[in-house]
Amino acid sequence: MGINNGTGQQHPKIFLSGSIRGGRQLLEIYRLMYDSLEEAGADVLSWHVADPGLEENESKMTEQEIYARDIGLLTKSDALIAEVTVPSIGVGYEICRALVRKIPVLCLHRPEAAVSAMVLGNPDPSLEVRTYSDKVALKEIIVEFALAL
Repeated sequence: MGINNGTGQQHPKIFLSGSIRGGRQLLEIYRLMYDSLEEAGADVLSWHVADPGLEENESKMTEQEIYARDIGLLTKSDALIAEVTVPSIGVGYEICRALVRKIPVLCLHRPEAAVSAMVLGNPDPSLEVRTYSDKVALKEIIVEFALAL
C-alpha cells in the first residue's frame, strides 16, 4: 500500500471526496481534511477537491476528462475519505466505486446532515460512517483512520 519513502514507512494514497457541483460551502472543511491527511503522512491524490480555484480549472475540462481524472485517481488509491454533509451524486458514485474495489471508505458528516440511507444503512464492512461536531474532532477521526491504513 502507498509509496515507500525510503524509511520503510508507507504513505497511504487517499482519495478525498467532497461536493463540487452540489455546492462548495464546505471548502474550508475539505481544506482542513486535506491538511490533516498530509500531516498524518498520507498522499492525497485528489487534492483538487480542496482547491479554491477548482471550478475555474474544471471549466476548461470536458466532462470526460473530469471523469477520467477522478476514476484514474480512485483506481490508484488505498482508501477514500468522503465528506457527505452536502449531498452529491458524484461523491455517492465515488463511494460506490471504492466499495466495489474493496478499499476502506470513511464517510464523515456534521450531526445535522440528512445523510442518505444508501450510506447510513450500508452494511459493507469496508464502510465506516462517523459524525464530527467540530474541526478538532474531524481532524482526530481523519488522522486515526489514515494511521490505521
